[in-house]
Amino acid sequence: MAVGCFNPVLSPLVPSPPRSRLRAALRSHSHQPTAVSLRLLPSGAAAGRGTWRLAAAAESQAVQEQQARTEEPGEAGGPGAAEASSKLVLVVGGTGGVGQLVVASLLSRNIKSRLLLRDPEKASALFGKQDESVLQVYKADTRNPNDLDPLMFEGVTHVICCTGTTAFPSKRWDGENTPERVDWDGIRNLVSALPQTIKRLVLVSSIGVTKYNEIPWSIMNLFGVLKYKKMGEDFVRNSGIPFTIIRPGRLTDGPYTSYDLNTLLKATAGERRAVVIGKGDKLVGEVSRLVVAEACIQALDIESTEGQIYEINSVKGEGPGTDPEKWEELFRSVQSD
Repeated sequence: MAVGCFNPVLSPLVPSPPRSRLRAALRSHSHQPTAVSLRLLPSGAAAGRGTWRLAAAAESQAVQEQQARTEEPGEAGGPGAAEASSKLVLVVGGTGGVGQLVVASLLSRNIKSRLLLRDPEKASALFGKQDESVLQVYKADTRNPNDLDPLMFEGVTHVICCTGTTAFPSKRWDGENTPERVDWDGIRNLVSALPQTIKRLVLVSSIGVTKYNEIPWSIMNLFGVLKYKKMGEDFVRNSGIPFTIIRPGRLTDGPYTSYDLNTLLKATAGERRAVVIGKGDKLVGEVSRLVVAEACIQALDIESTEGQIYEINSVKGEGPGTDPEKWEELFRSVQSD
């Protein structure tokens, strides 16, 4: 077990310059993947159906000044940001509690991202105006294998999957959004569709997945959530794709689904910035969603995390912030022999 620190205050977003012309954002053929470029909307607003447009207005002086500030040394995501810019990270579940923080952090580091979403309109309200060279949105439902067109994965180098649903029946289960359909069918369909050229797949799972028949885990697993997450983990492990699995404790902080990107970038974990990492499904506790998001992004590039499964909690304290070397030390401290 290792204890370190996470500093979840994200760097301000550096907006990409707008393109000189509008691009078509929706493809009319029903069998083609739908890519969407995002336009900045007021907080909580969403574009109407069929009206997605790529913003081509000139940046304001305020945005230009913000960009100049974020290009100062030590900003734009910290160490490793320049190297990270060559990635194209596919985020699945990018408007959920952890996923939205993953996307916001990738944008703050100027890392190219692509989202697979059932409802692309949610991305507009959360992440605002983004040039399609920085953020692309494809409409797809991982529960439906026919939605996962190979074109959606062209150029993708890394994947972070943080899909999920509630453990117990709730309104979120409407439309077959159950643990079996999301954590098993969805993961199986997604991983089966991914090209073998993916450099790393990071899957967000849960602590307790190996003990779902034991008290108290059996209570949480009454409707199968831990069992299906474990089945999804096993499918990832046997896929042949380089992977890292993150098993968080009970999630705290957020989700911030009613806010926009500016709110996400200012989110903090308060005093719970220290990180506890374990292996063997032995940790019991809770963890900030911001810590989970940072762990996912760090694991993309840390070679020693390939093929590994980690449990993660957060506690009061200080630690690695967004420093890759300190995160690598944390992961290595619990490495299996």
